[in-house]
Amino acid sequence: MYVRLFQPSDLSAVIGLWNASVQEGEVVYYDLSEPYFHTKFEQDPNYDPRYTLVAEENGEVVGFISGIAKKIFLDKETHENTPGFITCFFVRRDCRGHGIGRALVEALCSRFKADGKHFVAISNDNPVNLDWRIPGTPGHDHNNTPGMDMDSPGYGFALRLGFQETVREIAMYLNLKDYIPWDGMKAKQEQLLAQGIYTGQYDAALNYDYDRICDRVGNEYWREVIRSETRCWKENRPNTDVRFIPNGTKIPSGPRPMIVATHDRHIIGFTGPVDLQESGRGWFCGIFTDPEFEHRGIAPVLFHLLMQAFIAEGAAFSTLFTGEENRAQNIYLRTGFRIARRFTLMRKEI
Repeated sequence: MYVRLFQPSDLSAVIGLWNASVQEGEVVYYDLSEPYFHTKFEQDPNYDPRYTLVAEENGEVVGFISGIAKKIFLDKETHENTPGFITCFFVRRDCRGHGIGRALVEALCSRFKADGKHFVAISNDNPVNLDWRIPGTPGHDHNNTPGMDMDSPGYGFALRLGFQETVREIAMYLNLKDYIPWDGMKAKQEQLLAQGIYTGQYDAALNYDYDRICDRVGNEYWREVIRSETRCWKENRPNTDVRFIPNGTKIPSGPRPMIVATHDRHIIGFTGPVDLQESGRGWFCGIFTDPEFEHRGIAPVLFHLLMQAFIAEGAAFSTLFTGEENRAQNIYLRTGFRIARRFTLMRKEI
């Protein structure tokens, strides 16, 4: 057995490895096809073929691993302070336990280290977003696996290789026909308005400040989402920025609505933008409130407004993931969401 670079002629064998694992219920990914591989891997602007490897034994491909390193960075990110990401790995079932998976991971880690990386990660920050099916649903999906699926064989394998868990995530699902409205929402909105806090759709022409909240919560992704969306509103055009449009999402005919809370010319809460994927999923990119305005009921109002906007847009379901210890999951549970899967973010020094 030896590890080498992936070649285009290997793709049919890789598809066989991947789809066998899907069919056996080991992973919840979409089935792999040639177009999907080209779109997800080779056409990603961060793709580097040096990080996609196969294991060959007796002339057959028996293992596959793909990794990626960012070339497009958010504010404050650099090549040096971002990890090498492991996107996925597979070993043929009858060849497991022979050190093939370990050899693939070690070979990829060696390449990352030679390129100046200090650690590797299995994380939702990976620029390659692999879609997956929600078990127990009529094919409903989520557009990204947030780390390592704890029900997959890869979880125990990664632990044995010395990967450490950093954060556990729960993936949550709601069929929107089961959405539970909040009877007290209108009263809460009026209470907030009496405090000078508006909750609802945002008019980007107001040009309210959003840097203060992003600085306080320390999230550069959300800053870039708001920046990108407000730019499109000002230019009256759809957001075609591939870095921030979720996978499988229709490009809207115009700017996407955003649900916010505002106070004194500042955005102090955000959830949105409102978007609908081709699968019928209402896309949720996150919810946050300025720490100075927490514990006033802003987040529940924004979240319910978002669910109602999804329903108005014709969405069939919504999915999200959040930290296992994040109290926001209580908001989601009260609207009818259920826990669908558990994931963990993992990393290893190299």
